[in-house]
Amino acid sequence: MSRFSIPIDALTSRMNLSGRFDGLRSTSVSSRFANLRPISEFFDVKRVSKPANFSEVQSRVNFNLGYFSSNYAAVFAMLSVYSLLTNLLLLFVIVFVIGGMFGIGKLQGNDLELGSQRATTSQLYTALFVIAIPLGLWASPFSTVLWLIGASGVTILGHASFLDKPIETAFAEEAV
Repeated sequence: MSRFSIPIDALTSRMNLSGRFDGLRSTSVSSRFANLRPISEFFDVKRVSKPANFSEVQSRVNFNLGYFSSNYAAVFAMLSVYSLLTNLLLLFVIVFVIGGMFGIGKLQGNDLELGSQRATTSQLYTALFVIAIPLGLWASPFSTVLWLIGASGVTILGHASFLDKPIETAFAEEAV
């Protein structure tokens, strides 16, 4: 039976997304948020209009994803924090696992001794994950991630497709 493969390049080339995320790996968090656009420019309701056709949507999305990339990263971060604050069990599981791994790491490979009981680091990691995996599955991380993808996609792509380019870029395109 042959394997079914999805041509990712064919899917991403339609919206010119193939090289869009290459720069994210090489930039630090501080430089990523250094070029945040002002809120007045990001929420400029005078430039909101319905695109005439799909090619205009493509043009607007391509321009706005590059121009407001830091603002969109901030929107994604805010939606991520909101999703964790509304799913407190998932937030507890994340803090529990990070805190447990930090605590076990502080032992530096030594055994944990509580009175006459002794636990090795492998026993502690096993106990941590025996507790964390059922709690993590009960916290519904998959639905939270899918909500985050959907909410950020609708918000970011909606903003990028309905916000018209600045007038300066229209004159720059005509000069070329």
